[in-house]
Amino acid sequence: MVAPEFPAGLDWVNTPGPIRLSDLKGKVVLLDFWTYCCINCMHIIPDLKRLEREFPVELVVIGVHSAKFTQEGRTENIRQAVARYEIEHPVVNDYRFVVWQSYGANAWPTVVLIDPLGRIVMQAAGEGVYARFAEPIRKLVVEYSKQGVLTRDPLKLTAGGPSPAARAFSFPGKVTADETGRRLFISDQNRNRIVIWDAQNERVIDVIGSGETGLKDGQFESATFNHPQGMTLVGDRLYIADTENHAIREADLTSRMVTTLAGNGSQLLWPRGGGKGSETALSSPWDIVHRDGLIYIAMAGTHQIWTLRIADGWVEPFAGSGREGLHDGPRLAAALAQPSGLALLGDRIYFADSEVSAIRFVELGDGGQVGTVVGEDLFEFGDRDGIGDAVRLQHPLGIATDGKVLYIADTYNSKVKIIDPSDRSSRTLYGNGEPGLADGEGKMARLYEPGGIAWAAGRLYIADTNNHLIRSADPSGRELTTLQIEVSARSAVTTLKPDTLDGLSVGEGKGALVLRISLPTGMKLNDGAPVVVTLTDGGGVIDLPTGTSREFRIDELFELPVVWMSGRGVMSLEVSYVYCGEIDPDLCYPGHHRIALPVDVVETGVSRAALTLKPRPKM
Repeated sequence: MVAPEFPAGLDWVNTPGPIRLSDLKGKVVLLDFWTYCCINCMHIIPDLKRLEREFPVELVVIGVHSAKFTQEGRTENIRQAVARYEIEHPVVNDYRFVVWQSYGANAWPTVVLIDPLGRIVMQAAGEGVYARFAEPIRKLVVEYSKQGVLTRDPLKLTAGGPSPAARAFSFPGKVTADETGRRLFISDQNRNRIVIWDAQNERVIDVIGSGETGLKDGQFESATFNHPQGMTLVGDRLYIADTENHAIREADLTSRMVTTLAGNGSQLLWPRGGGKGSETALSSPWDIVHRDGLIYIAMAGTHQIWTLRIADGWVEPFAGSGREGLHDGPRLAAALAQPSGLALLGDRIYFADSEVSAIRFVELGDGGQVGTVVGEDLFEFGDRDGIGDAVRLQHPLGIATDGKVLYIADTYNSKVKIIDPSDRSSRTLYGNGEPGLADGEGKMARLYEPGGIAWAAGRLYIADTNNHLIRSADPSGRELTTLQIEVSARSAVTTLKPDTLDGLSVGEGKGALVLRISLPTGMKLNDGAPVVVTLTDGGGVIDLPTGTSREFRIDELFELPVVWMSGRGVMSLEVSYVYCGEIDPDLCYPGHHRIALPVDVVETGVSRAALTLKPRPKM
């Protein structure tokens, strides 16, 4: 069957203009039908990235975003989601489900494989994409290479979403506070770290995590995370839902050490019984709370709530059968739908059950039941205050309590709401339903898909995710304000795995960093692809008058002007390029280096430093 063409008039992200399948003849194409709320869609992103790495010039992945929720159909919101999920391939906004219907998709995610002649080869729904599609793609590459049909010209793309580089955070997911409200703990998810802020003295007091993506225990400066979300503080230990590592981590605030309590780095693919934490797979833990030695985990990936016993590390399901939906009843028989926020109130855990746009609860006592405060079912959502069954939310992710009422981050409505569980009433506290950024009271305030909310010492703290900011409010005074938080380069050193570089010693003042790319014999840089260099000051030792990122063409000098500042630090450098055969220009490979380079800046010395980069041999 010939693959249906993309219709004209749709918006595209990550590409200079619309793409037509007819222009991709000679490429293997993978269509990913997704919607950005869907946890299963999030789970296959690593599989898609793995396939893109293995077939960098033979395969083109195209995301077809067919929105479940109303707000997901807006192109700018999709652009934000693409940046948040760090998706680099093109995405088309299929807001009217035209592409969806032409391919007969009926579930999120659905993946379609198209051969270089434009014919559909296979189609499958659900997770496990790499296992199902890697070998068929490999066979297509071999077959059509032999036929001389396969092309290896790289696809010209553009950057995904808006850069938060000018702000302290990159898509902050959750925020929590100690009881006094003095310390805030902020999950800076796309920078893979936790920022600790002293609210009284208005300064950053520590940073947990190097900023590199990974699952590594150790000191705060060297430990790594993968898009952390919810946190809970117990004494001098902060527990962290390390969402994309499928793990629960412990950060000792005294010794400044991070350890992994639960999760083995792999994703739990279906619900199962309990086990020892370090040996048991988890699935996208999104939020956590603590009571009486138990950490309760919003296990979004399996539509359940689990517990972790701190004393011995035992983890097991606490509520939810693993079936997705809204079904009340006995704890382990009830159906949940991507629980993403937790709050303790009395003898209940209230949770934001995001995919059913509901606020629900689970009783903690023996024989506890799951019940629903507001919300109806998977496709019942909206933006309506009122009482009981009349209330509508839209994919809420955050929940907090002052001991009486619940405060809700009604994420896709870009609002903060108050829900009183005693009478099931809902009213809007901040926001007018339109994404934006503005301080003020009530509807004058604007937020953009807030994902986390916390209450401490009479104040609300909100992780305003798509605005890359933390907001604060005294609900009695009703005015929402933006916290002025700066995370300077001296707050934490970014450490990336070095290639084979020991460090630099340079003289203070104006200078330059000169890059030399040493390619294997018979290879040359691709004429049509830029060399992209991103330089980050990790210790206050460089000033970047020309900015932190530049594209270089091969007829330019690979030189970045810098000002060396006195002191010692670590400079982080990332370089990407494409190189091809001199005789066979269709034989191309991506080159990529991520380097942490210690720098010692002294009063006098040579101010021009040269680095030679060599791509790793291809196996």
